[in-house]
Amino acid sequence: MQIIIIGNSATAVGAIESFREYDQSAEITVVSEEPHLIYSRPLLSHFLGKEIERSRLAYRPSDFYVKHSIRPILEDAVTAVEPEAHTIRTASGLSLHYDKLLICTGGTPIVPPLQGIDIPGIYTFTKLQDALSIERYIDDYPISRAVVVGGGMIGIKAANALMKRGIPLTMVELAPRILSAAMDEAGSAMLTQILAEHSVQVLTNNTVTSIHQSEGRFSGVTLRDGRELGAELLVFGIGVRPRVELAKAAGLVVNKGIVVDKFMRASAPDIYAAGDVAEAYDLVVDMNRTVAIWPNAYRQGAIAGAHMAGVDRADIGGIAMNAVEVCGVPAMSIGNGNVTGSEYEVLSEIDERSQNYKRLVLQNDRLVGALLIGNISRAGIYTGLIRHKLDVSSVRKNLLSEHFGLLSLPDQYRKHVVSGSSIEI
Repeated sequence: MQIIIIGNSATAVGAIESFREYDQSAEITVVSEEPHLIYSRPLLSHFLGKEIERSRLAYRPSDFYVKHSIRPILEDAVTAVEPEAHTIRTASGLSLHYDKLLICTGGTPIVPPLQGIDIPGIYTFTKLQDALSIERYIDDYPISRAVVVGGGMIGIKAANALMKRGIPLTMVELAPRILSAAMDEAGSAMLTQILAEHSVQVLTNNTVTSIHQSEGRFSGVTLRDGRELGAELLVFGIGVRPRVELAKAAGLVVNKGIVVDKFMRASAPDIYAAGDVAEAYDLVVDMNRTVAIWPNAYRQGAIAGAHMAGVDRADIGGIAMNAVEVCGVPAMSIGNGNVTGSEYEVLSEIDERSQNYKRLVLQNDRLVGALLIGNISRAGIYTGLIRHKLDVSSVRKNLLSEHFGLLSLPDQYRKHVVSGSSIEI
């Protein structure tokens, strides 16, 4: 049997390790346009910020491909998927047959269509090559100031890395507040204040309308409000969109992402999709949607890998969860932590002096979301309560307590919260 995996990140690892649990004889080929072995994308900001060496980026040991009998085809992009012929084609001219195909192409960085976007000094920040290119540019040219466009997770991580390099910066965000998809107004305000205390200028309700250059390199921007900012480095951290072009061209059902079932099967026979590119079931909102987080990508890959090997291991659904560090202060968003509405009950407490914030969202006596800033030690417990949809009415008054823990839960609850691999932190 011929297995082909398009992509080479957490989803591919999950699929490979899961598949090899049940089948050691099938031939597995991994095709990736990147030249690098498997690395941990969440650590890129720590690498760029010189907190870790490049060797620490490795997500699996260097013998991973050999150990699992993998044929890697690197630096070669897949240009077409042909479902009827069960083949893929690559930029180098290869035509490869598959019996089972997994598409885990991830996402494409969102970059506005501005003139001059391709000049030196302008980068995105989603891949190792981005981090390496930014690092070389910083080493080659004096950077007195940087501009980061985007105040979401990617923008915050890019800003953290540049701050660690001692580079002053301005963050420009189109929305009324930073981290608007993850945090509510109170949480966002606290994180904005933390950035300000570290000399980061945050400009919201704004965006870049034109790019300046000098001597062929980036030299500044003009904003929508007419303001001009001088800088030598520009990083777009707006976000990513699912990379679905191959799937669309192949005739697969695609909404925002590639639509899959509980086994990660796409709409064409023998084709699977998982990770950031897949539109899979989210158990909190009870519908399919894309959830671009690392643990989710690995889990979905493992589900797909098992099913490709003939094992019906169904996915119970993911939970949107994001974690970021802002100037050394950890912050997490779990499930529907920032929703509002009369159907929800909100429990919250804030201590601006100690930079701690907690917001818990309940619906029908069940925890459906949590926002945590500062003290995130109970993230795993809250995640377990959300995942298992447990009735928390009997412990409601203790949910915010610093002493709340597993022992606070009734005996019949504990076995659900602590069992299996359901806690993702």
